[in-house]
Amino acid sequence: MNINLKELEVWFVVGSQDLYGEETLKQVAAHAEEIAHYLNAQTLIPVTVKYKPIVKNTDEIYATLTAANSSANCIGIITWMHTFSPAKMWIRGLKALQKPLLHLHTQYNRDIPWTGIDMDFMNLNQSAHGDREFGHIVSRLKIGRKVVTGHWQDTEVLERINVWCRAAAGWHDWQGAKFARFGDNMRYVAVTDGDKVEAETQFGFSVNTYAVGDLVEVINASTADEINALLAEYEANYELADNVKAGAEFHDNLIEAAKIEVGLRKFLKQGSFKGFTDTFEDLHGLVQLPGLAVQRLMAEGYGFAGEGDWKTPALVRACKVMGAGLVGTTAFMEDYTYHFDPQDAMVLGSHMLEVDPALAVGKPRIEVHPLGIGGKADPARLVFNGQSGDALNASLVDMGTHFRLIVNKVLGVEVQAELPNLPVARVLWKPLPDMKTGCSAWILAGGAHHTAYSLCLTPEYLQDFARMAGIEYVLIDEDTTVAKLENQLKWNDLYYLLGK
Repeated sequence: MNINLKELEVWFVVGSQDLYGEETLKQVAAHAEEIAHYLNAQTLIPVTVKYKPIVKNTDEIYATLTAANSSANCIGIITWMHTFSPAKMWIRGLKALQKPLLHLHTQYNRDIPWTGIDMDFMNLNQSAHGDREFGHIVSRLKIGRKVVTGHWQDTEVLERINVWCRAAAGWHDWQGAKFARFGDNMRYVAVTDGDKVEAETQFGFSVNTYAVGDLVEVINASTADEINALLAEYEANYELADNVKAGAEFHDNLIEAAKIEVGLRKFLKQGSFKGFTDTFEDLHGLVQLPGLAVQRLMAEGYGFAGEGDWKTPALVRACKVMGAGLVGTTAFMEDYTYHFDPQDAMVLGSHMLEVDPALAVGKPRIEVHPLGIGGKADPARLVFNGQSGDALNASLVDMGTHFRLIVNKVLGVEVQAELPNLPVARVLWKPLPDMKTGCSAWILAGGAHHTAYSLCLTPEYLQDFARMAGIEYVLIDEDTTVAKLENQLKWNDLYYLLGK
């Protein structure tokens, strides 16, 4: 799936008012256009920053913001008040705005011109109090937004704008997105289920179930040429275990894996799906549980989670969009087992088959092994060790009254031990602030065993995203204590209860 963020637009909207003379307003417009072009030219900013004519009254503000709503490519608005812009003019437009908002609190000049400053300069450069007026009305209207303060050429300011733009791209990608659920939720499991109607209302994406038999019909229509082309691709891109090569014991299993991939990809493309989930409890008609196909589709940008979990594929997909073009990736992950060494505690993450090979150190290896669940033929999968580095785990859960996005900063650890009897992808990490606190905090917050594991995003991306979605955001990091977290969760529950 091609994810080209430069096709998306962020509109740069600058406020003033008719009170100022023509000459001042010309300067406001010239400065605004210069800043917009500068932002657009920065390689750090992944989207197109589009200058919009300055707005000076209620009608111009309303027209611009409602036009943003109807623009297919506009993913958000950056506002800046170059001069004073009375905020009552903004009420109608802001109440109508449906796109994410970033308030850039900046000014055209970086420094005060100490010897040359006069009243004409002061009349033009009023963002120090113009932005406060605007900020008041946005807060009074209780509109979630990001505020970035600093000069527009400041690298830190550009980085924070970059994060917001990427979060807005992920949010935009959810609007109208479709996720397929092959079969139902794994029986009796709570955290992977939830209210799909409320999710579509809150998030904009839909989740619907498709019979496994419908998928099997497409898989069985795969042609020999399509399958052979995939087999050649496998051989070119991965190591192949001896027993899966042509003529060997498990080569037919690899052929079946390729057949599944051909059909699954067709089904997803024909339905314009951005992610999917399946479950080993509903495989009727499939020869083997999809493993290799799922791994490769995730590496291409699809969201996925196992066991009928539909929230995690949506989150993985959003994170992949946010991280498009960055070093590293985001993948479906599961906390599988612990290493409780007091001096070196860590988590081993994996899943039965479906871990994104974009996480791999070196070239993944295709192997076929028995799988003691699902009751099907031995499936093919990519086996590898995961990369190390700063990372995070994120979980989207339905708390009944509201959705909660939980993020834990972690440190990815290099896999050094030999694991000859564990033929799956393996990822190691250390939760922050430490193993005991991090895991306890995660459990207290109600986090799932399925996560989006990201080596390219920081918590700020997910915080911006949660603000756009209007949902609770819980961060577990180096500053977390169990006592503070428990209080935060109680206060948050009250906030969302009163909000209902």
